[in-house]
This record gives sequence, C-alpha cells and structure tokens, in this order.
Amino acid sequence: MAASDHDVFVHSNIARAWTLPSHLYTDPDAFEAERERIFRQSWQPVGHGDQAANPGDYFTTELVGEPLLIVRGADGELRGFYNVCRHRAGPPAEGCGSRKLFRCGYHGWTYGLDGSLISATEIEGVEGFRPEDFSLVPVRVEEWSNLIFVNLDADARPLREALGELPKQAGKFQFEGMKRFERRSYEMNCNWKTYVDNYLEGYHLPSVHPGLNRELDYNAYTVEPHRGYVRQFSPIRGAQPGDTTPRRFAETRDGLTTDYFWAFPNWMLNCYPDNVSLNIVLPLAPERSLAIFEWYLPEKEHNSPAARASVEFSDQIQVEDVGICETVQKNLRSRSYSRGRFSVKQEKGVHAFHRMYAEAMGGNLPLSTARKRS
Repeated sequence: MAASDHDVFVHSNIARAWTLPSHLYTDPDAFEAERERIFRQSWQPVGHGDQAANPGDYFTTELVGEPLLIVRGADGELRGFYNVCRHRAGPPAEGCGSRKLFRCGYHGWTYGLDGSLISATEIEGVEGFRPEDFSLVPVRVEEWSNLIFVNLDADARPLREALGELPKQAGKFQFEGMKRFERRSYEMNCNWKTYVDNYLEGYHLPSVHPGLNRELDYNAYTVEPHRGYVRQFSPIRGAQPGDTTPRRFAETRDGLTTDYFWAFPNWMLNCYPDNVSLNIVLPLAPERSLAIFEWYLPEKEHNSPAARASVEFSDQIQVEDVGICETVQKNLRSRSYSRGRFSVKQEKGVHAFHRMYAEAMGGNLPLSTARKRS
C-alpha cells in the first residue's frame, strides 16, 4: 500500500519503504520547519582550525541566519558566541583577524575574549545595571580534526558522540595533517535534500559520472548506514589493460579505497588517496541551495600538478551532480510524481537519510503544510 503524501513516516524495512513525499522538497513551511528542527539542532562545520589557531584569533560567520563569533581565548580555549551586542544588537566583531578584545561597531560596548562585558559606554544612571548580566550569549563550539563545529542547541550531545565511528573510519586518510588548498562555491536551483539524496548513492555513477565510474569498482561499491551518518566506499580500479583514457588513480592495491562520509544533515567528507574535500550544502530557500567545497592536501603537495588535478577532477563531478539535481528538482513538481520506492541494493544510504529526517521532524509535517495538501 502506498504511503500517504501527508506522512513523513519512512518504514524501517527498505523493501517496504517509500521515499519522502515530493512536496517536502518545494514547500516553504516544510523548509522553515527544517531550519528549526534540524539545522538549529545539529552540529555544523563553520570553519577550520587555522582560522583560530592562536589566542586572540577570531572569525565571524553565519549559521541558519544567526550571526556567530568564534574566538580562541587567552587561555587557549575555543569559544563561540552570538555576534550580537547585548546593548542594541550591534556587531561586536566583523570579519576575521586577531584581537585582545571586541568593541561593538554601533555604540562601543567592549567585550573580552571570554565574552564578558568589559565596558558599557554612557551607561551611568541606569538603575540595576550589572555587567555580568550582559555578557555575549555563548553557543556550543567543538573541534574535530581540522574543523570547527557549532551547534545552536545548548543541550545537544557532544560532537564526538554524534560522529560515532566516523573519525576512526576516516582516520586512514590522515585528514588532520592536511591544509586547505582551495575553496569553491556552487549555487544550485534545488532543495538541499535533493542534493543529499543524490550524494548518498552510487546508483547514478555509470549514467552521470562516467569519469568517476572509470576510477571506482562499481560492482564492489558499498554503502554502510550508521547512526547519524553514512559511509560509502569503493576499491580503486587502477589502470586496466586496453585503457585509452589516462586514469586519475593509476595505482591499485589492497585497502586502497575512495570513501565518502555524509553526516546528518548536510556535510560530507570525500576521501581520495591523495586528498580530502569537505562538502557542505546550505539551504537557502525551498528550491535553492549552496554547495561549498574545500580541498585539503598535505601542505608539501600544494604546489604540485596533482593538487590542481584533484580540484579539477572533483569540480567536474560537482558540475555533473548540479545538472542532474536541478533536473530532478523541476520534475519533483510534476503532477505525475508524489513519492517513490528505494532500490534495496543501491539506496540504503538514501533510505537511512529519509529515516533520520523523519525522526528529526517528529514524524509529522508542519500543520500549515498538511492543510495545504489536504
């Protein structure tokens, strides 16, 4: 029996399960509910360690519309705050750099690196004013490997607990010793879930990524759902007899794999034998997303031809993915389609994502969305 189009329930048995209903990929009310129930309650990568390596180093950023300030304290501790002055919501900090204190660019209130209010200008005569009541509001911030993460949910479980076995599985690629080589952004006319769905299966490799498909052993492509993340991996095929096209990875040996890690809801690590790329997809609107790619390599390799080749290889894959995702997004609006079924063999990762999504959303659509569709 087909699942109701108003229902976010996704059966635990992939053989019985239906995909998420298509209107969740277009509806503004669902989009706003996702921002609140998912993106404001999950660990999100917002920067890398080099941006806040030394005491006083800081940078500003934004997460789900919230302005943030990340700083390394004088005591060496990494801290995160809402970048909002407690006086009248001016900006305590702008850009990035190194400071001994922060002075709001609106009225000059001054804060320490620990967020404490040091000086409130022209505040004489205000009754009951206590500086300790007007410190910058903190946010949860933690580090793993090269990356800095923020969670707007003060009660969220620790980052390492949320990552599970991912750090151990990704450890063989030695990501923690790499430096960022390049960053690119891709604006996409598709819902963020359309992009994640596409990422979580190798089913489309022969059709969409012929270049990548030549490098990987499609028949050995494996998908492993875990709590909170999905690992996909494939052996490197290496050069084959009769090849007329040069291989990106000519070598093959036991244990040489390409691994793709996706962590709920929206960030990924693409681990190749010679580089790792961080991929973050940000929801901009119900049918608009931004994919951010950062390539990491050992610093000694940054000037090598292989470094540039790794970026161009990944860029081509991304261009191909954007093309198919934008086509799928248009087709999700067709009156001929509401929801589909999963390939038991090929789409374990997509099924796992839809299950995580349904759990995070509480199993129900926003009421306004359900009423529109009833």
